[in-house]
Amino acid sequence: MKTSSALLLGLATAPVALAKRSDSAPVANHERAGQIRAAFQSAWGKYSANAFGHDTWGPVSNTAQDNNDQWGVTAFDALSTAIIMNDEDIVNQILDYIPSINFTTTPRKFDGVNLVETTGRYLGALLSSYDLLKGPYSRLAHNASNVDALLKQAETLGSSLAFAFQTASGVPQPNLMLNPTPQYGNNRFGVINLNEAGGLILEWTRLADLTGNKTYADLAAACEKHLLYPEGVYQAYPGMVGNQLSVGDGHFQRPYGGWGVNSDVYYEYLIKMYMYDPATFAYNKERWVAAANSTITHLASHPKVRPDLTFLAGVIAGGGQVSETSDHLAAFAGGSFILGGLLLKEQAYVDFGLQLAESYFQVYNQTASGIAPEHWNWVAGDFTQYDRPPPEQEAFYNRTGFWDTDSHYPLRPEVIESLYYAYRATGDVKYQDHAWQAWESINKACGINGGFSGIKNVSVADGGDKDDIQQGFFLGETLKYLYLINADDQDVQLKQDGGDYVLNTKAHPLKIREQ
Repeated sequence: MKTSSALLLGLATAPVALAKRSDSAPVANHERAGQIRAAFQSAWGKYSANAFGHDTWGPVSNTAQDNNDQWGVTAFDALSTAIIMNDEDIVNQILDYIPSINFTTTPRKFDGVNLVETTGRYLGALLSSYDLLKGPYSRLAHNASNVDALLKQAETLGSSLAFAFQTASGVPQPNLMLNPTPQYGNNRFGVINLNEAGGLILEWTRLADLTGNKTYADLAAACEKHLLYPEGVYQAYPGMVGNQLSVGDGHFQRPYGGWGVNSDVYYEYLIKMYMYDPATFAYNKERWVAAANSTITHLASHPKVRPDLTFLAGVIAGGGQVSETSDHLAAFAGGSFILGGLLLKEQAYVDFGLQLAESYFQVYNQTASGIAPEHWNWVAGDFTQYDRPPPEQEAFYNRTGFWDTDSHYPLRPEVIESLYYAYRATGDVKYQDHAWQAWESINKACGINGGFSGIKNVSVADGGDKDDIQQGFFLGETLKYLYLINADDQDVQLKQDGGDYVLNTKAHPLKIREQ
């Protein structure tokens, strides 16, 4: 399906100055890259000294925390970042640890295992690190058997989780327990959200390719079929499916959704599967194009007081009624449009992605802390009784075009992720500088005791109280994107034709399928 650039550009009506590609490729900023590498080493060092083997570290209380399967998720989140940063010591410390983990159970009985989080963070990390250490970074590993163990452990984990798909529809149960026996977690209403169903296909397909066991890919494909060929109450606009499915029959329960929480990875993986193998996953691309066109036509929204900004609204009714609200997770969409535009050689998508990347960065640029909140609202038209900022935020809204409805910032990467794609696509240092400004704000408000904590109030200069969690994904995603946007060109970097690696939703680079 070929889409007219002129048509798409006409749909994005905000008067935004779009960046054009520089005459040269993106240029590294070694000083900045070095500072990010040092921040990663410090954050890892604190986790390693005080919480290694546990999921996360509390930088305020200096406590070890287990909040994600109890297998040490920070080590997995951090591994591909350490590889890309060429930190041999950290790489081998983690490689020595991974073979000791028993992925057939959890340390505590009746602890929940979330299928999509475990897939993206643990399985994605194992497969990515195997790809990298068997490929361009092979010099880093001291022990070849530890590299082989990455794939063995990935297969063990996949086998442990595979029973999730043993449902009547093939749509998996989202929450599992492995201890004392494999069983499904509580799912009172028998549903799974779009993010949980749509965030599996990349890692399970890569696992099948590397192990030669096609069953893993078949399980994910059976689930994905319900998303690509939807049934039930599923669609407000072409390509924009709802955010909730029945595990029993795979039918969509409602058309509500969008690019944010509970839906994001599905749209992200549509175009990334096409990048992984454009022949096999050509229809995934068609579905992404349909969703992208509907998004530009129906969900692109401009605050009345700041028509230069473009946010993505959410669908809240079958007739297509939208909600002028967005969240930090949705900020990845700029990067998705840019990637899609590069792969499809469609400049209109790139330009719309740049528009989003700039607009979502401006949320950072306007708060007292310099960091975007978790959720925010705006009004595209006139205020109504029920659709207006609270009185204490009205002046702020009139200046910025949004008001926050959840001031928490848990160290998320998505705004910086889209700035990374913007910089790699254009070579315009504006995006590199935007990312650095975001980093300086994060470092100032979130840095503590040699590590980093989420903050509870981006609307005050110091971020307010800390949430006392150094999220593993901060090392795996936020710092990785900050590093890559300043680092030398290398195999994992995005290229104008896509490149040889596709980043999974947790920023772990996976080698694309050989054609």
